[in-house]
This record gives sequence, structure tokens and C-alpha cells, in this order.
Amino acid sequence: MRNIKMLIEYDGTRYKGWQKQKDGVSTIQARIENVLSKMTGENIQVIGCGRTDSGVHAENYTANFHTNCELSINTMLNYLYEFLPEDIVVKSMKDTTERFHARYNAKSKTYIYRINTSNFRSVFNRKYVYHTDDELDIDAMRKASEILIGTHDFQSFTNLKSKTKSTVKTINYINITKNSNLIEIEVNGNSFLFNMVRIIVGTLLEVGNGNLKISDVEKILDEKKRSEAGPIAQAKGLCLKNVDY
Repeated sequence: MRNIKMLIEYDGTRYKGWQKQKDGVSTIQARIENVLSKMTGENIQVIGCGRTDSGVHAENYTANFHTNCELSINTMLNYLYEFLPEDIVVKSMKDTTERFHARYNAKSKTYIYRINTSNFRSVFNRKYVYHTDDELDIDAMRKASEILIGTHDFQSFTNLKSKTKSTVKTINYINITKNSNLIEIEVNGNSFLFNMVRIIVGTLLEVGNGNLKISDVEKILDEKKRSEAGPIAQAKGLCLKNVDY
């Protein structure tokens, strides 16, 4: 049996996230599985590198699936390109080892959150960038982000309801850059909790607009209460940039 690794790009605007759901709503995983199943004549189950929230995008999402199909990689790529909707593209495929698992073998993930601070939202990137006309203190946001780097209990930064799953995660770096009216917050970590990146961004925005002090971020970590952190940032500004193995 073949194990095939895929690199996927998608616009998550009209999907309820990556993961297939029981109620049949439209998700990225469900769309890809349906096309692969028709192509191979098998009941294909796609393994993703993780969940992305409803409305979140991906530049390089990694997934894999097992099949007995003998079609060439190029034939598969062409089939997927023809029959997937225009907002989902499988950019590359390759045969990989039997033991490769897109989720369990991932060492780190990088997300980017994009913010437009001009007076008006852009007509052309409004689906992919969060707009605010607040004057943001970038230096304060950078100093606050440094508090989150390292291994911490991020219970305050998740909407996870499970009482058994560990909320301890490691953030390797947070880079905040500003180019004219575009701010990008790049977050790399070993893995992320439900809504974690969006809540981190929402908290940093509260620091940037003066609603929170830099020292408050350390208190938020220590409190381990979701109610202490900032609001969840809009999904459309978030994009999975890369997964490292």
C-alpha cells in the first residue's frame, strides 16, 4: 500500500475548518477525501497535520493518505486540480514511507496573522487580513510577546474544554514586523491548542492599543483562566504558513 504526502494551499473563507464533521458541513478534509475517493475507487481517509478553525487559511498544509491506487503522482495531481474547487489546491504529492504521519511526525508549525492598520480596509485582501484603524504600539506588542516564548501552561490562551488534555505547549518564537500599514505576527511552536494563536494575537492587540499593559501578559499566563486573556482575533487574518518535520 502506498502512503502519499500532500502539500495543500487553501482559502478557508467558506469552509468550517479543516476537519470533517458529522453533520456534513463543508470542510477542507471532506472535499479532498471526496475527490480522492472518486479517483481511486477506495474509501480514502486523509490525515491532516492538525485542525484549522473555520475561516482560517493555509499556504502549506501537510496531509497524507494511504491507497492501493497505481496512478502516477502527476496523474493524481492533475485530477485533483481539475475536480477540487478553485479555493483548494494540492500543490505537490509524493510517495513517502509507510510510517509517515502528517500529524504525529510534525515537529513545529508556523502561523502568520496579518493586520491592516490603514484608515480603510482593502477591497482586495479583506478576506485574508484583519483591519483595525487603532494606532498600535508595536514595541509594546513585541515586549509582551517575549513573555510567551518558551514552555508554559497556556490554559488562559485556549477555548479547549477538555479537562484531561495537557495545556502545556512550547512557543519557539514570535516575530512581529510592520511594513507600511501591514503588520504580520508570526508564531512558531511545537503544537497549538484550540484557538491558541488567535487568542495570543487578540491579547497582543489589546497590549498594542493600550487596553492591557505588558506586565498583564505574565499575570494572564499565571492565572490560567481564559477570561483573563484578550478576545479571540478574527479567523480570516490567520494563515498556516508551514509545518516542519
